[in-house]
Amino acid sequence: AGQAQIDTPQPSPLCTLSQKVGLTNVDIEYSRPGMKARTIFGGLVPYGEMWRLGANASTKITVSSDGTIGGMDVPKGKYALSVIPEAEEWTVVIHKNISHWGVGDYDEKEDLGRFKTKVKRTADVTETLTIDFSGFTSDGADIVMKWENVSVSFQLKTNAVEEVEAQIKQVLVDGPSAGTYYQAARFYLDNDKDMKQALDWINTAIDKRPEAFWYVHQKAKIQAKLGLNKEAVATATKSMEMAKNNEEGDYGYVKNNETLIADIKAGKYKMTQK
Repeated sequence: AGQAQIDTPQPSPLCTLSQKVGLTNVDIEYSRPGMKARTIFGGLVPYGEMWRLGANASTKITVSSDGTIGGMDVPKGKYALSVIPEAEEWTVVIHKNISHWGVGDYDEKEDLGRFKTKVKRTADVTETLTIDFSGFTSDGADIVMKWENVSVSFQLKTNAVEEVEAQIKQVLVDGPSAGTYYQAARFYLDNDKDMKQALDWINTAIDKRPEAFWYVHQKAKIQAKLGLNKEAVATATKSMEMAKNNEEGDYGYVKNNETLIADIKAGKYKMTQK
């Protein structure tokens, strides 16, 4: 009984806000205090002093890819988010040390950076500290903080446009990669599907990566399954020589090709498709 604990609601409940912005996952963790008939800015939260932008532990923001916040470059990662409020303008501080409970151990040397943003007065009163996203575009959104009759916002911008352009180039301009053709050929080979199609795919893969002797080895296997034994032995021999000359090692492909050649010559590698 002496170790029993009572679970009670928190005065400033923890909130985790998750939002997709462009192609970036953004999470904000903060505790949400209420006004409770108190004067907030210039009172409970003094002007000119660092504030953790919430209650309890420091407010955290996590971004899954590089971008900008308030016009400042922010690499992907997790950061503490603090502010220095004034009546007309706030300084937003993005801090690399996320271990602080509040701001008592704050060290400016650990800042990622700072920027300023204007204060807006709202007609309606927001009883509970609220952080949300608004003003979405294809590659960005505004992070908005409201409490009492104050609203502050700043833009989070991602590299979504550049990322989509890269995808378009890869899929529509460059086409599938060598690895994609190789994987398709291997799947057909391993599952005894259309070997002629597999041969076309592995040839394309080799054209894109002619140095990949392990691709050439798989081509020899496909040729053997098509009954092209003479060609298969020649291809395996070529793969073996390439592996021998590879400065970083043969990755076991000298032995693999020797075994394949021996199996083909011994009739152990049976043709499965014409």
